[in-house]
Amino acid sequence: MRRLILLAAGAALIAGVTGMALSGKAQTAASQNAELRPVSTFAGIADPRQRAVALFEESGKVLQHPRCVNCHPVGDRPRQGDMMQLHQPLVVRGADGHGAPGMKCSTCHGAANFDLPGSGAGVPGDPHWHLAPASMAWEGKSLGQICQQIKDPARNGGKDMAALVKHMAEDSLVGWAWNPGKGRAPAPGTQESFAQLIQAWAANGAHCPAL
Repeated sequence: MRRLILLAAGAALIAGVTGMALSGKAQTAASQNAELRPVSTFAGIADPRQRAVALFEESGKVLQHPRCVNCHPVGDRPRQGDMMQLHQPLVVRGADGHGAPGMKCSTCHGAANFDLPGSGAGVPGDPHWHLAPASMAWEGKSLGQICQQIKDPARNGGKDMAALVKHMAEDSLVGWAWNPGKGRAPAPGTQESFAQLIQAWAANGAHCPAL
């Protein structure tokens, strides 16, 4: 019962946030770049370095989308909604990215999205719901900085390029970005098309845009 009360309260807060996020310019922005260009459209770029940069710039439509940035915030508070407001109620990262003692992410976030009946919003969920490590915070960073960051094993959790591609292609929390529940715009394209861009970027040398 306590969990249901918290979920309902959280959904009500999110509904208010969503109402602002999907109005005016925010609604227009959410509808832009709804697709990702397929890898084949970059085949005409003869230079592998330039091709890799172009591929990463296309994948950046996902990496810099609110569905990703909200969980890769600067500081210890996640963000939420298409306008990327600070999370309400107030929560913090905690020692392991799963929240503080007594207010873990799993207190409100279950294994799947909880869409409040009769509402345009709900509480997102995934079995592994948590904040990205602080070393992977990229809110406010340029795409070149994000590129350098995600391929650096010292900052990405020790992943080599093969593990990074696998993470992008198969991780369920990454995949949540395309199934975010009511009141949130999904990331452009699909997880599969995003992973194909990342794989092609890696195959072409994993070069990064200018910082």
